[in-house]
Amino acid sequence: MTRGLFISFEGIDGAGKSSHVEALAAAFRAQGRAVTQTREPGGTPMAEQLRALVLHEDMDALTEALLVFAGRRDHLRRVIEPALARGEVVLCDRFTDATFAYQGAGRGFDPAVLALLERWVQASDALPAGQLRQPDMTLWFEIAPAIAAARLAGVRAPDRFEAEPGEFFARVHAGYAQRAAADPQRFVRLAAEAPRQAVWQQITAALARRGWLAGADAAQDGPA
Repeated sequence: MTRGLFISFEGIDGAGKSSHVEALAAAFRAQGRAVTQTREPGGTPMAEQLRALVLHEDMDALTEALLVFAGRRDHLRRVIEPALARGEVVLCDRFTDATFAYQGAGRGFDPAVLALLERWVQASDALPAGQLRQPDMTLWFEIAPAIAAARLAGVRAPDRFEAEPGEFFARVHAGYAQRAAADPQRFVRLAAEAPRQAVWQQITAALARRGWLAGADAAQDGPA
């Protein structure tokens, strides 16, 4: 059976992640792969309820982190792990890197506590003892916060995070950069300020280098 593949999409809102999730799902399906598209916070009925709390209810950073990791545990058990066991491609709009970027760097919460929660929640029976479930590849849509904010202006009412000032997103960016530096083999840093087709070409080139997407499927048009 084809091995499961787990790819996460990271970056602040306005970076252009969502349209590329759809395009990449279509490219993998064109190769005959089964694809599970999902997101965090969220991905299961319970985790979606927790997402609504995190995005709209006032709380401190510890409460945020606990809710996010609780949803992640349910998400892993009910969606991600079963899909990988079936040999599917899992495309997830954000995963644990976002928690370190937003709650850790953005809110200033203790990264050691986040690392402990990460170890508890992401242990998997499908992996060797001590190994955590992490994406096989993380696509980081890197963009200046001011440009992302301009893209979102007037599109929708901002949630608790989108309403934060520019200084918050500068810290989030630094948090993502720290995670990328700590795991360079997993992270692919994308210049997300480029036109959509140029970003898509960066994505398909990275996947082609791993042998995961090739030929006409990699060269197809990206998001409209």
